[in-house]
Amino acid sequence: MNPDNPLLAESGLPRFSAIRPEQVEPAIDAVLADYRAGIDAVLASTAPRDFAGVIGCSESLEDRLNRTWAPVSHLHGVADSEALRKAYAAAQEKIVEFSSELGQNRDLFAAVNAVAQRPDSTTLPAAARALLAHELRDFRLAGVALEEPARTRFREISSALAKLATEFEEAVLDATDAWSESIHDEAALAGIPESGRAVLRAYAQDQGEDGWRVTLKQPSVQAVLTFADDRALRERVYTAYQTRASDQGPHAGQFDNSARMEQLLALRHEAAQLLGFHDAAEESLATKMAPAPATVLDFLHDLAARAKPVAQREFAELREYARTQLGIAELAAWDVGYAAEKLREHKYALREEELKPYFALDAVLEGLFAITGRIFGVSLKPRSDVDVWHADVRYYDLVGADGTVFAGAYFDLYARAGKRGGAWMDVCINRFVDAAHRQLPVAFLTCNFAPPTKGSADEVRTPPSLACVAGEGGTIGSADGGVRAGAATPSLLTHDDVLTLFHEFGHGLHHLLTEVDLPGVGGINGVEWDAVELPSQFMENFGWQREALDLFARHWQSGERLPDDLFARMQAARHFHAGLFLVRQLEFALFDFRIHREYEPTRGARVMEILAEVRAEVAVIQPPTWQRFPHAFTHIFAGGYAAGYYSYLWAEVLSADAFGRFEEEGVFNATTGACWRKEILAVGASRPALESFIAFRGRAPTPDALLRSYGLAT
Repeated sequence: MNPDNPLLAESGLPRFSAIRPEQVEPAIDAVLADYRAGIDAVLASTAPRDFAGVIGCSESLEDRLNRTWAPVSHLHGVADSEALRKAYAAAQEKIVEFSSELGQNRDLFAAVNAVAQRPDSTTLPAAARALLAHELRDFRLAGVALEEPARTRFREISSALAKLATEFEEAVLDATDAWSESIHDEAALAGIPESGRAVLRAYAQDQGEDGWRVTLKQPSVQAVLTFADDRALRERVYTAYQTRASDQGPHAGQFDNSARMEQLLALRHEAAQLLGFHDAAEESLATKMAPAPATVLDFLHDLAARAKPVAQREFAELREYARTQLGIAELAAWDVGYAAEKLREHKYALREEELKPYFALDAVLEGLFAITGRIFGVSLKPRSDVDVWHADVRYYDLVGADGTVFAGAYFDLYARAGKRGGAWMDVCINRFVDAAHRQLPVAFLTCNFAPPTKGSADEVRTPPSLACVAGEGGTIGSADGGVRAGAATPSLLTHDDVLTLFHEFGHGLHHLLTEVDLPGVGGINGVEWDAVELPSQFMENFGWQREALDLFARHWQSGERLPDDLFARMQAARHFHAGLFLVRQLEFALFDFRIHREYEPTRGARVMEILAEVRAEVAVIQPPTWQRFPHAFTHIFAGGYAAGYYSYLWAEVLSADAFGRFEEEGVFNATTGACWRKEILAVGASRPALESFIAFRGRAPTPDALLRSYGLAT
């Protein structure tokens, strides 16, 4: 291997600043060649087929590929460029082709099966037994039993699906970056608070412009649709955002994902049928908790029946308020967020802008880390010697109670051009411990919050100190009690942003606190997809607890903690429009499951037709017919949630019920926290998720916990 190629380093953290697009293909070529040679050596060996000789070697080879590919895949999402896209696509095609070839290698399947058939296989550790079972299942799902021409066709489909998913995601990114509107008259921004205007001003400055620039980045869209008094501006932003990458809107046809959706659904259906499943929805459940499609549909329909009447009452109230108080005779889709914010303020005397000063990003991180320390007995220490892909990226070591570093995490939290929207956690390095080495887990945590902005000349700021960020104690503020004029205003989060950060960190803890030594079933790897959201949604609960908020919710200028009356109003508004939110999630979940369940080659995907049917059943707010949210639905068309978006709600049942134990025994009860770490986070996929839940909760989950968490229980 070429030692000068940073992607081929076999230890340490990735050297992001040294990675170049032209290095990607040579690195992947080299690693895949070694992978093939390693598998050939395993199969050529005359030694008895045992776990270490077959599964252990395969895990090591797979981990080597993951170490090389993870930084490339991550850069493709957070630092996009045309050159990197081309290199990524070429390398991805080779990886998919190799993975398909490996999954259909009958000699390797026979070797793994021989290990499973050994008399001593039942005495293997739980993680090893689980990995064996997963390996055999995955061989079958890769088409190992297929005969020609089905074998070749399945490989062709796998390659095409990977390419289409990448193209889908890139089209959404391009469409997001393509639209903007420059504003030079501040009167057009009436209603948008100063924090929102500062974001729009920063977008203009990034382009060398005066004034303000409205974009389709989330902080901009949120500011306009929630606060802008200019209804025409709200309509333009809504139209551009909700028609991204489609046949409608200001860039109609330019980045259109319509054909890609049709092709993705057709190929997924064909692949599922080649494997003997009725459809792609049924195939997806092979790696999930839900036993059958009917179970999923019954679950969703039952929730819809309970939630829709509540949502209808909420929307009727909103519509009447908009008519009588805001002068909006007919509430349009671009009015909903604006009117809802006004109604929430009217009912609860609560404005999002009133909360944001108490949620400066650095203070929120400080609190998140303090919560982690109290519950799980670990701390996070910042490091400044780590090579990163952007100046805003932070890196932290996770340190145990004995002072030992056992994991690490990158945090990339601000929205910017060339970065995929949304929030996610991904694996940089897996925990892997064997006789040869001990590899510690490292995670990527990515969000798209509004970045800090420059303050005006007469402002004095007091951001959190680095010691506080590190969770090392100290006080909020710099040594002189403030920062000189013109310093940056910190990134101020909405409460929803706080919950998003806690959510992604929950995923991160699942990966970082694993005690499973085998990557294939450690951390988030191998966990049933409808349970993988359990640790993330669980962490969101702390964002509502007074004890937790007291650790970080302090006014970024005065240091004053979140006032009791403001906390009470926030709690009173917690379930504001819970019904509307839930039916929206049900719309996403049912749409996703049905388009995969009901695909018919003779009729095509019927994407918009099925969406209309789902909306007729569950939706209360009917968007314009030209709205095209599916065209930017990357979760299911470019992510891992195909026929699995219901997982968010399924796992929310588990998380709501699980957090009930903390509510019963104490939010910061270290014994309860230790049990959560031991029974949920540490075990990964070494046993079924339901067994892990029961081990923690002492019983099976109660579905009503979800409705209680939304305030909808009767």
